[in-house]
Amino acid sequence: MVTTLDEKLESAYQEVLRRNPGEIEFHQAVREVLETLGPVLAKYPEFAEHKIIQRVCEPERQIIFRVPWQDDQGRVQINRGFRVEFNSALGPYKGGLRFHPSVYLGIIKFLGFEQIFKNALTGLPIGGGKGGSDFDPKGKSDSEIMRFCQSFMTELYRHLGEYTDVPAGDIGVGGRELGYLFGQYKRITNRYESGVLTGKGLSWGGSRVRTEATGYGTIFFADEMLKARGDRLEGKTCVVSGSGNVAIYAIEKATALGAKVIACSDSNGVIVDHDGLDLALIKQIKEVERRRISVYAQEKPSATYLENGNIWTIPCQIALPCATQNELNGKDAEMLVKNGCIAVAEGANMPTTPEGVRIFQDAGLAYGPAKAANAGGVATSALEMQQNASRDSWSFEYTEQRLHQIMIDIHRDCHETAAEFGAPGNYVVGANITGFVKVARSMLAMGLI
Repeated sequence: MVTTLDEKLESAYQEVLRRNPGEIEFHQAVREVLETLGPVLAKYPEFAEHKIIQRVCEPERQIIFRVPWQDDQGRVQINRGFRVEFNSALGPYKGGLRFHPSVYLGIIKFLGFEQIFKNALTGLPIGGGKGGSDFDPKGKSDSEIMRFCQSFMTELYRHLGEYTDVPAGDIGVGGRELGYLFGQYKRITNRYESGVLTGKGLSWGGSRVRTEATGYGTIFFADEMLKARGDRLEGKTCVVSGSGNVAIYAIEKATALGAKVIACSDSNGVIVDHDGLDLALIKQIKEVERRRISVYAQEKPSATYLENGNIWTIPCQIALPCATQNELNGKDAEMLVKNGCIAVAEGANMPTTPEGVRIFQDAGLAYGPAKAANAGGVATSALEMQQNASRDSWSFEYTEQRLHQIMIDIHRDCHETAAEFGAPGNYVVGANITGFVKVARSMLAMGLI
């Protein structure tokens, strides 16, 4: 079943479809927001009069470029690079770089569009953007990755700046890649401009907690949703899809708050350990050795490896999708509900299909959408920008405290806005409207931008 849009919103959506053919993830992200904005236009007719929705749906700038590089055998390789600078009404464009073979313009635009509202929810002065390439770091040597990153930054650098556009990491872009990217930016510009990239190493301008932030923030948001229902995360059984950065630190914080995480996954299969996942072993396998998660079962007799398994068939109380977009469909959602799941918090970007979202909401689950639940990563990136601007460095404890408070504030804003607009407990409505209204008011104040 597809929700009907009102006339003004339907017209805007059809224009998005016409102007952006074939970009299905972008279409999905736009529709998900537009479905919640009818009451906003009724309350604030000036947003429709000034075509704020149409303007928000059109990126301020889209950059596509060739990335030539040489592999270790001396062969020339060519990839495509992207940066979509979507909206700067609240501050410089802010959003990660994704290196993955699935990347094309529609993926980057969906991520950038989501980033506008996610960044607005943090309450920090950052706009929305996203970038990346169809380059695949898997199986590449450090030297190959360095040469690719240097070529990528040789084109992208001219569009960046701490007051213009500030990228960070995403899938396929971690500390190693960010180091190569920053080194090339510094080399070309002859400026040690720490604030031009976030997610940097601690020895060269990075922030403590940035590595952990998205996963930690997702758990903080999940705990706030449960508190709003008179419950807590403590004692709950969780499953976490993925085994990358977001998943690992979601597991870490959930465990620290007293939950038991029994499963995680990668693109090849699922690990189930009913004794509770051994986080130190997962970190060794994924962060140090960069091996597949199946190795866990070889080291832990208590664990079972399900090759090509579906993690959402494993009974749990809390589901944390932390892998990639559209990984959790309607059938998966039905299985989670049937098996007693009470809450879902999204660590990945748009990991649940529209059908899955409707099933969760119809069943009355506490459902935390990505733009609210995983905003901790970009929030801590903005805190890194603050430290860079003041030439300062904060402790882990202080930075985590700031992150925790930001996630509490995001939950409060979403919860109160949902109630104000007649949808109590609906965090999709709350997140979309809160973020959109902040951006819309700034756009109106600045004139025709």
